[in-house]
Amino acid sequence: MADRNVRYGAEIRKRAEKVDAVRRSTFICPSCSKKKVKRKGNSLWACKSCGAVFAGGAFSLATPTGMVAARMIEEYKAKK
Repeated sequence: MADRNVRYGAEIRKRAEKVDAVRRSTFICPSCSKKKVKRKGNSLWACKSCGAVFAGGAFSLATPTGMVAARMIEEYKAKK
């Protein structure tokens, strides 16, 4: 069950459960490439292996907008 009290609709409860599952999962560290990154706080992520701290999305390490921005930066660097 979701941590937050979500009411009034099965679809909303299902979406909240998916978000909570992503929030609680571990992610791959961009520094050491180990699957040890956990959510520390709102938009703060920390690797338990190397101790690196990252700013990311509120519920996942990378947001779709952030991924697009990173791709655009890489394309810009490749043109130079």
